[in-house]
Amino acid sequence: MPVPQSNSGAEYVRQITRLESDRLIRSAFQDLVLRVVPPAAALFDFGAGPGIDARFYAEHGYTVDAYDIDPKMGEYFATYCRDFIDSGRITLECGGYREFLERKTMSPGGGADMVVSNFAPLSLVPDLNELFAKFHALTSPNGKVLASVLNPYFIGDMRFPGWWRRVPRLWRDGHYFLPSPGGPVARRRLADFTARSLPYFTLAHVFSGLPERGRHGSTGANPAPGVRYEWFRMARSRFIFLLFEKRAQSIGTPATQQA
Repeated sequence: MPVPQSNSGAEYVRQITRLESDRLIRSAFQDLVLRVVPPAAALFDFGAGPGIDARFYAEHGYTVDAYDIDPKMGEYFATYCRDFIDSGRITLECGGYREFLERKTMSPGGGADMVVSNFAPLSLVPDLNELFAKFHALTSPNGKVLASVLNPYFIGDMRFPGWWRRVPRLWRDGHYFLPSPGGPVARRRLADFTARSLPYFTLAHVFSGLPERGRHGSTGANPAPGVRYEWFRMARSRFIFLLFEKRAQSIGTPATQQA
């Protein structure tokens, strides 16, 4: 997993809260967490950044274990969430990504009820399968993963010739990577996420990365192979939110043929 390039946690917070569109995206993810996670549940915040989301969850009654690779983010997090860290409601883990994957997971309380990951940390991970194996170890028997990822069909990207050049690769390989200062950034089809989450999780629902509107907002799109073109509804959103359920608890056929 690449290390995000940031001058400091404070600078990142200024950047990520400056635009209303980013504030709405964060709010949409946070609201979805409140809808799908039972009160007082245990969360694991992967790619927690400066702790904006972790603090929000703690303020709403959740306990939060958090991890981020960036030491500058960790410094800001430790200050921003100090009161909840001191009370034991939030714990923070920093360090190398490989170290995170290989560290033995101790779950005396049964593990997290849900892994949450906002603003697309999973889009920075080349090998998702080993990450989902780690999520499996971190979560309870009924655990879930809710992740914000970059939308490969975002209509705003379609105005660039490079998007059209990469579409054949997206459909052939299921993904493509774009260079960035922090390392390659992936765009993945739903089928690619489904395949790489197995055998640990199954993709259960897909939500737009925009604030909830209309009848579809609370349930998300059905990712099953027989439900066509659901992702067209998502084209206006730069991000999409994916809900994965633990394989042993999933019902139905995995969405290996969907967009």
